[in-house]
Order: sequence, then structure tokens, then C-alpha cells
Amino acid sequence: MLLVLALAAGLWTMGHVMGVSRRARLVMLCALFAVVLMLQFALPVSHPLRAATGGSPALWLLIGGFALLAFGYGSGVAWLKARAQGRPAETTAKPGSFTETELDRYARHIVLRELGGPGQKRLKQARVLVIGAGGLGAPALQYLAAAGVGTIGVIDDDVVENANLQRQVIHRDADIGKPKVFSAEAAMLAQNPAIAVRPYHRRLTEEIAADLFADYDLILDGTDNFTTRYLANQVAVAQGKPLISGALSQWEGQLSVFHPAGDTPCYQCIFPEAPAPGLAPSCAEAGVIGPLPGVVGAMMAVEAIKLITDAGAPLKGEMLIYDALYGESRKIRLSRRADCPICGQG
Repeated sequence: MLLVLALAAGLWTMGHVMGVSRRARLVMLCALFAVVLMLQFALPVSHPLRAATGGSPALWLLIGGFALLAFGYGSGVAWLKARAQGRPAETTAKPGSFTETELDRYARHIVLRELGGPGQKRLKQARVLVIGAGGLGAPALQYLAAAGVGTIGVIDDDVVENANLQRQVIHRDADIGKPKVFSAEAAMLAQNPAIAVRPYHRRLTEEIAADLFADYDLILDGTDNFTTRYLANQVAVAQGKPLISGALSQWEGQLSVFHPAGDTPCYQCIFPEAPAPGLAPSCAEAGVIGPLPGVVGAMMAVEAIKLITDAGAPLKGEMLIYDALYGESRKIRLSRRADCPICGQG
């Protein structure tokens, strides 16, 4: 047996000196082991060559088993080390699949029973339009981007002002004077470069609304004027697309999902006409507590995710009202109006 071990050591050393690769030297040792094992099984017990190479195959089988275990352990450790230290993560994925970076990023979504892998795939394939990159649009855009919504459009004709920064946290001090849609685009892509952002630096008008909405699956309305709200509602109803609408005033916020195609009311069912001047003052006139838009805007993003993935019960036919001053929230039922000029029977 010592003769065989000495021969193995000699082969390994000679191969090293001659520059033979480690893999080739391992092959030579395996060949030597196979020859010795064959001799142990083929030769009679009394044969001198069998006696010189150990005398029994059991010992060699035991040695071979230990060597195989050691080799497997070493290979496993080397693979894990290379994976942890040396191999770069995938940065691109095949259509409809996720990179390793994306799988790690969305892991908390994927383990949710209501979402899982199929739900995250729907988010990646979804196309969402957000009207307004201000108080409500800012947090909604941030969370939609972070959640992995594949294509996000944002339309707004305003620029970042110093007074916006108290609540519109997607923008920074250095963005003052920059169009809000481009400031928001930069922040969203910095958060998640795997998504596509489409900025539209213009006001939503009747001339462009229908063509713009046609490119998206659902609409988020974060505007602060009734003219744009009524226009967004009219076009969304005409195209059968859900409209998630939010509103703010001082310490109170509200949101709902309007989708007459799902047999629920539209925005104009609930607000048949714009209030008289002074009855619904803007945030600039009445004020608004800074974190409130973040709360309601994040809720709008949650409703969008629920609609895209068919998770839970979206706020269709209901309005959620949140009172930040007293930490209270309540829901009220909403009903369609048969005489609604947008979605009514007439």
C-alpha cells in the first residue's frame, strides 16, 4: 500500500514540476486508483502484486470514498466563494424574465402570497400614466418605480419651486427651476434603472388626452384642478380604463378608484360639477401638512399595484378619507348616477 501511495505522490510532484495542470494530475491519480482497485478484485488473495498494493479492496474503497467527499466539499466551497466574490450580477434579462438584481430587489413582493412571481411579472409589463408630478404624484411615482412598474408616464407642465419642497419629496433643492417631469424622471431612474420613464412636459388637454391614455393600462390623477380631473375622468371612461383619483386639503386626504366598466361610479357621478370659487381652496390658499401627500400618494400607488396584480379589493365604489390631524380614517360607499353625463345610461 505504501508503494502505491509513494507512486501517487511521485506522479503528483512530477506533474507539478513539468507544468501539468491540476486537473490532468487528478486524472492520473484517478487512473492509478482504478488500476489498483482492478488488481484487488481481479487477482487471487495470495498473489504478490495484490499483497504489495494493499491486499484488500475494502481499504481502497474507503480511501476513495473519503477522497470523493473531500473533493466535493472543496468544489462546493470554491463555487460559493466565486459566486459571492467574483461573478457579476446579470444586468439584462430576456423579455418577460428577471435579472438576478431584479429578483433580489423584488423579493419582498415575490414572497407575498397575493403577488408572487406572476404578480411581479404583471407589474413589469404594466404601463401606468400619472397626471401631475406634485404633492400626490411625487410619492406615487416613487413607489411605482420602486415596485418595478415597467413603463411609467408622467405629464405636468409645471417647474419645481422652492415652496414645493415642503411636501413634493421626489424633487431636490438643486431641481428648482427644472420641469417637474424631468426632475421626477431623474429621481425614478436613480431609484430603479430597470424601468422606463416617459416624461411629458405639457398640460393635459383635450387634443392629446385620448392618444396619450391609449398607451397606458391605468391612470393616476394627482392634479389640483377640476378642469383636468373632469377631462381625465371623461377620457378614462371612454377608453374603459381605471382612474385612481386622490385629493388633499389641509389635514385631510381622500382617494378612490373610478371604473364604470367594472360597474362602479365615475368621478363625475360623485362630483357632478366643480364647486364655486372659494369653496374648494387649493393647497396654496388653504395650506397642507407636508407628509399628508406622501400618505395619500402612497395609497394611490398601492391601489395601482392591486389593480395590476388583481390582489385584494381595490377602492372601487368606495372612497377612503384620511384625517391626519386626529389619526382617523373611514370609508364611504359611492353609487353610480343614472343621469351622469359621462357614464350614465343616457
